[in-house]
Amino acid sequence: MQPDLSFEIAAWERGARCVAGTDEVGRGPLAGPVTAAAVILDPDNIPDGLNDSKKLTPARREALAARLIDCARCTVVHATVEQIDQMNILRASHWAMAQALRDLCVSPTLAPDHVLVDGNRMPAELPCPGECVVKGDAKSLSIAAASIVAKVARDRIMVDLAQQHPGYGWDRNAGYPTPEHREALRNLGVTPHHRRSFAPVRNILYQENSSTL
Repeated sequence: MQPDLSFEIAAWERGARCVAGTDEVGRGPLAGPVTAAAVILDPDNIPDGLNDSKKLTPARREALAARLIDCARCTVVHATVEQIDQMNILRASHWAMAQALRDLCVSPTLAPDHVLVDGNRMPAELPCPGECVVKGDAKSLSIAAASIVAKVARDRIMVDLAQQHPGYGWDRNAGYPTPEHREALRNLGVTPHHRRSFAPVRNILYQENSSTL
């Protein structure tokens, strides 16, 4: 399955003037932010090769993200570890998507009036009407574009954090619970960038606290 403009065209035919796609990346990791992007494509200048970010190589994602920044309207928002722990991961990711869309609304003439949201749950407080598209990053070019921009932005953060906290492999695993990351958690402990509301991290903290009693 290759993404196309079917959902965007349907929205335009219903009267929408400006259609945005939004997606998030980073719900599953034990560390780092959850990141959302919103993208409004120029129908006359769409980069070739847009697809679900998970199906692209890192180099291809980087190249496409650079093209999208040049030829589309893109916004990126990160929900911090503190926000994730306070809100929960679903609400934090929805907040980031809604904020990314609000950031597109720089003026009434440029604001999106319809949004395509990846997944099956609509975030609250969106600045415009929209619809959910299950597996949207494989169906809608706007959502695919957002998935690429979000993935590249978050991966860059995790590479930087890997330099600050060596040993966890964040430049390779992006904070996901790989065997390498789990072993580092046990051996090196919890960093300020770990999500304390996630069970594997919470369990390590419990063990550390128990050992000091």
